[in-house]
Amino acid sequence: MEETNLATDEMMLPPDSMMPEPEPPTVQVLFLTNKLVLLSKIEEVLADIGQPDCKLTKPCLVYLGEVTPWLSGVSDDEVVMMSSDKILTMVEPNQKLLDEYESLTK
Repeated sequence: MEETNLATDEMMLPPDSMMPEPEPPTVQVLFLTNKLVLLSKIEEVLADIGQPDCKLTKPCLVYLGEVTPWLSGVSDDEVVMMSSDKILTMVEPNQKLLDEYESLTK
């Protein structure tokens, strides 16, 4: 057996040169477990078990065909962390929603 001084987790990771580049955030329609529909830039982040692992940038609520900034009545934050277990599914927005989102978040 080979002896090392590295932690077990570090031994299992590929060298930095082999790590894939993080994907840029993409705009997605998110269907949440509480039946809300959000439109947001989303990216996965590393997190400890039980911690939020999705970074939503400029999330907007889609309700009755209207796109409005989500939580704007209670916070000015443009970045919201969310646990992926709160998301049922994600889909690409249609062009109409994407255009509304881009004009709203400029």
